[in-house]
Parts: sequence; structure tokens; C-alpha cells
Amino acid sequence: MRFHLGTIFFRTAIISLALISSASAQTFKIATLSPDGSLWMKKMRAGAAEIKTLTDARVKIKFYPGGIMGDDKAVLRKIRVGQLHGGALAGGSLAKFYKDSQIYNLPLKFKNYKEVDFVRSKLDQKIMAGFEQKGFVTFGLAEGGFAYAMSKNAPITRVEQLKEFKVWVPSDDKASLVITQAYDISPIPLSIADVLPALQTGIINAVATSPIAAIALQWHTQVEYITNIPLMYFYAVLAINKKSFSKLSQPDQKIVRQVMEKIFDDLNQQNRKDNISAFAALQSQGIKLSNPTPQQLSLWNIKAEAASQNLVDKGELSADSLKQLESLLSTYRTQHAVAHQ
Repeated sequence: MRFHLGTIFFRTAIISLALISSASAQTFKIATLSPDGSLWMKKMRAGAAEIKTLTDARVKIKFYPGGIMGDDKAVLRKIRVGQLHGGALAGGSLAKFYKDSQIYNLPLKFKNYKEVDFVRSKLDQKIMAGFEQKGFVTFGLAEGGFAYAMSKNAPITRVEQLKEFKVWVPSDDKASLVITQAYDISPIPLSIADVLPALQTGIINAVATSPIAAIALQWHTQVEYITNIPLMYFYAVLAINKKSFSKLSQPDQKIVRQVMEKIFDDLNQQNRKDNISAFAALQSQGIKLSNPTPQQLSLWNIKAEAASQNLVDKGELSADSLKQLESLLSTYRTQHAVAHQ
């Protein structure tokens, strides 16, 4: 009888564990604009395969690449209604949830990548924590790189020229609209998928984007000039709905975080190298580099300061975050100047 009761107890425990395991199993549906076969997709698929193995298939990830689920705005809408669990998104796309996440995107704040690295070492965790408080689990920030103005027909070196161009801004991007107002630009909002045909037909004739994005999206085939000013710094994240993520057991959450944090660290480093190479590749393909004079650059910076303050005044960015960014940059520049004396 003891053996019989013990066998029953053992079998009941096994069944209970199986039910628990089944209940906690999760397949995350993740959408992205990144095309299949790109570095991003290769890395994320590798991470998904590792997670599946380490969790004994309790956690799986199904990707929808190449924009088949729509742009970032559409993806966020589908996350809200439960059709998707997350997306690999431009950081600015999440600004509607956590406004200070766009602190890196302010115009002309960074002069070079060394300044970026210093500031990011202090603020990345704050941004990720902000996303999580607003309902999204992220796994690190992957560098998108510096965005440069790229134009057709004529170079852009003077701020006053901008009003003469038909300039693209991402649709539903309040921060970009505020920034363009400071530069007296009448922007043309479009989804990313619409930019290439708009360049081809002349609906727009100027964009701001990173070198690797210009090549990946084929925009470089429609531009003739690059203005040699790092206008803005961009990054991307893999954001998963926190409610969905919280359904995983704590050990499985830890595995997903560890694997994807490593993937995003790799992407962050590789994108830096690729952007530097892509910047040179654009010039080798005949796209001309335009350099503003010091006097012209001074006016670009004056307008940039006004744009940043406008974002604060309109409630699109907190004054504290702007102050923190400027304090960190001042600290770095002071230390850098001393180091080279």
C-alpha cells in the first residue's frame, strides 16, 4: 500500500510539474523592420535558438521581419491589442511611453563617438529602467549611429538652405516635428517604407539617417550629398510587453535577459564598425561630402540649442534629463581637454 500511494504521489507530482511547465511556456511574437538575412535578424535568431535550448523550449520567439507587420507605429498598436508581444524598434518610437528616452536624439549634442560612449555608460540603465516602468522589457541599446543630412540636387551647408528642401521626418514623431520647427523646416512626415519612393518621385529631396540605414534601405541610390555634421544619435531596442514577459518563470526570465543582453551588446559594437565603413562606402560610390564653415556650424548649433529647449517647453522632454546630459558632456569635455594639455 505504501508503495502504491508513493507511486500515485510521484505520478501526481510529475503531472503537476508538466502542467506548470505547459502553463509557463511562451512564444513571443516579435516584429521588426529589419530585413531577413540582415545582421540584426541573424543575431536575434541566434539568440532565440539559444533561449529555446536553454529553456527546454519553454520560451520560443517567432519573428516577423522586413516590416511585414507594418512600421513601428503599427507594431506598437498590435502589441497593445495583443496581436504581437514585442518589436525591435527605433528608440524614439517608444518616446510616447517614456519621453526622456529620446535624450540621445537631441540635435548636435554629441561631437564624436567618444562622447557618446561616456554618456551612455551613465544613462543607458536609466533609459532601460524608464522603459520597464512604462511596460516594456528591453535588453540593452543597440547603436543606430549618427544621422547625417543627405540631399539631392544640392548640398546643405547653411541652415537657411533647409527651408528650400523637402525634408522627411518620421510620421507620428513629435520630437522630430519640434526640432524641424526650430530650423524653420516645413517637414514632410512619412513612414519609413514610403521614403524611397518619395525620394524617387521628388516628393522629398532630403533625409537624415545613418550611413548603414541609408545603404540597407537603398536611400543612398537617390541622394548626392552628405552634410558632414553628426546631426543626431540614434539607437534601437528589442522591447517586449512586460505583462507577457512576467508570465515566464524567474529562471526563464533570467535566461532570456542574459542571452538577449549579450546579443544586443554584440549588435551595439558591430553597428559602430559598420557605420564607419558605410560612411566611407557612400563617398566611394560618388556621394559628395559637404563641410559647413565654422561660421555656418555656429548657427547650426544655435538652432540645435533652441530645438532642445523647445522640446522641454512643449513637455516632450524633462528639464532634468536635459540638464543631466549637458552636465555629463561638460564633464567629459573638461576631462578630455585636461588629458590633452
